[in-house]
Amino acid sequence: MRPFLKHLGRSLFIGTCIYIIVLGIYYVLGDLGNEFSLETAWTQYWHNMIYALILYFINAYWIQYLLDNYKSSLFTIKRFLIAISGNILLSLVAIFISELILSVGIYNVPFSDFLHDQNFKGYKYSMLIAIVISLVFYAIWYYKYRQENKVKEQKIIAGTASAKFDALKNQLDPHFLFNSLNVLTSLIEEDPYQAQKFTTSLSKVYRYVLEQKNKDLVSVDEELNFAKTYIKLLKMRFEDSIILDIPDSCSDPEAKIVPLSLQLLLENAVKHNVVTADKPLSIRVFEEEGNLCVSNNIQEKRVVKKSSGVGLVNIQERYGILTDRRVVIDKAASVFSVQLPMLTKKVTVMEEQESYIEDKRYQKAKERVEAIKGFYGNLIAYCIIIPMLAILNYNTTSFPWIIFPTLGWGFGVVVHGMEAFGYNPLWGKNWEERKLREYMEDKE
Repeated sequence: MRPFLKHLGRSLFIGTCIYIIVLGIYYVLGDLGNEFSLETAWTQYWHNMIYALILYFINAYWIQYLLDNYKSSLFTIKRFLIAISGNILLSLVAIFISELILSVGIYNVPFSDFLHDQNFKGYKYSMLIAIVISLVFYAIWYYKYRQENKVKEQKIIAGTASAKFDALKNQLDPHFLFNSLNVLTSLIEEDPYQAQKFTTSLSKVYRYVLEQKNKDLVSVDEELNFAKTYIKLLKMRFEDSIILDIPDSCSDPEAKIVPLSLQLLLENAVKHNVVTADKPLSIRVFEEEGNLCVSNNIQEKRVVKKSSGVGLVNIQERYGILTDRRVVIDKAASVFSVQLPMLTKKVTVMEEQESYIEDKRYQKAKERVEAIKGFYGNLIAYCIIIPMLAILNYNTTSFPWIIFPTLGWGFGVVVHGMEAFGYNPLWGKNWEERKLREYMEDKE
């Protein structure tokens, strides 16, 4: 219902504007006549509105049908010619229906007389107006489509950058660092030798973090080795309260996973479960159907800070960037497990993104050149055809119908030129970039 009311309002507005413009032209030319009155103006107005409503609705729904089915591919030469041809045929039908309603339905003219009186002259002005309005609709939609595509492209790039940023930000839980430093402080006084070993393992952990932070994928073997080093730190904190079952290497040397995913899962297991000598935490890492699985027995802490789920979400988002395969999380009565897809991807997402951005830059430059070429072609056609139509108008009728294509097409040429050269006199040169940033920052 809402789209119908929107179309109704637009059709009334456009019909009123066209009537006022035509009335103004007749007034300037002095063709209104002495018998023109308010009553005559009102009669002509609602006659005009019948044409406007029927023409608008038939063309609007035809255009909507085309957009729903073809979208951007509508603007190929073949489909656009089909679209315009459809507008012309439907406009003829709409004008015929309007004439039928006025003559037969309202003024009770016999149907046979109505058909006898039909001629092209009564159609051409309405046809011209309908075609101009249709072209304006296509131009507006095409501009809107281009802007929406730009926003989507920027959102993809920004979303990827945001996910990568979050991945880096959450790679290593700050609480682990603070806890490790506290353990190191106590070990220095109690057991200097263990403190030295702890410091060595801690440095290896952070060296690995620094080495892998810009990568999207690392080999499973690297992650397994890192996990063993990380567990050594945990065991220095919890002694023999952690039991780890982890393979020495992966069955597929080429298999890869996202970096530090094992660390996040191990840290989560320790964070959310009781880890004591009486209740040891058992963690198992194994392969299953192309996944690297991490499972642990559940013995939840009674008092624990409510989980934000950042670690698991972080892993899921990074996998979401890389592949269609999903991270599987399963929580049973006594066992919590996570399955990480093992991938064989050769090119990192960063390389793909850089390639994508470079390709988009080339495409954007190419589109800009094509747009400028298209504008010059449009301008040349305008400068050739409009004078020819003006000569035709002068030699055939006293009604200045040339005004409509001159103004309509001229407006299109101006808009085409501004878009081709990236110039906007109303909102300024940087308006588009500001709006793109505004929509990207809008979370709703």
